[in-house]
Amino acid sequence: MSRIFITGSSEGLGLMAGQLLVEQGHQVVLHARNAARAEVARRALPQAEAVVEGDVISFAGTRQVAEQANRLGRFDAVIHNVGVGYREPRRIETIDGLPHVFAINVMAPYLLTSLMERPKRLVYLSSGMHHHVNAELDDALWRRRTWDASRAYAESKLYDVMLALAVSRRWPEVVSTALEPGWVPTRMGGPGAPDDMDQAQRTQAWLATSEDAQARISGEYFYHLKRCSANPQASRPELQTGFLTMCERLSGVALPA
Repeated sequence: MSRIFITGSSEGLGLMAGQLLVEQGHQVVLHARNAARAEVARRALPQAEAVVEGDVISFAGTRQVAEQANRLGRFDAVIHNVGVGYREPRRIETIDGLPHVFAINVMAPYLLTSLMERPKRLVYLSSGMHHHVNAELDDALWRRRTWDASRAYAESKLYDVMLALAVSRRWPEVVSTALEPGWVPTRMGGPGAPDDMDQAQRTQAWLATSEDAQARISGEYFYHLKRCSANPQASRPELQTGFLTMCERLSGVALPA
């Protein structure tokens, strides 16, 4: 039996992964952005050990989530599922001066990875859209470019893969992987999404707990229980270093050596 923390799990893929893991006999801690969403999560999965509350839209909120999670003790795995989609019509800036999509999709997993007690496994959710963009580290915050919601989302998902692979290099004792769940009809994906909803949550649950040899290969990218190729930029050490340096500069928190 493993003990897993899943961010952004009051609904959607995060909750589905939690339900599957509980069915498989594991202990699960969920996460919701506020008390109302936490109550929704408790009703949806009453077998959950706990529900951590905190809005990762800000550095302060993300720190609170990390602190609450650490008080619960070390996890065997953390699934970084929290995220927002690609339909923001304009650049929405957070209290920390970041684009909303970047704050939640990129800085939240970076900070939680840096601040939480190190688990045995880390699983990061990306998207197939990450294959079609470049790492724009010189304007990752969209201060100079004209806002493009779809591209901003895709870049954030590239940075999630980059984080997973950078962590794999820096922490060889941790199995760090990334995956794309497919374009599925969640609230984020929309009702017309064509991928298999039944498969969407299985890869993250498998990567978090399975003893299969494939699931224990760190620094890999997966789709529907199979290894596949990520955007090659995610594997470039100089881009990983630039990305980590940027995140440290923005947040004041370094990924531990």
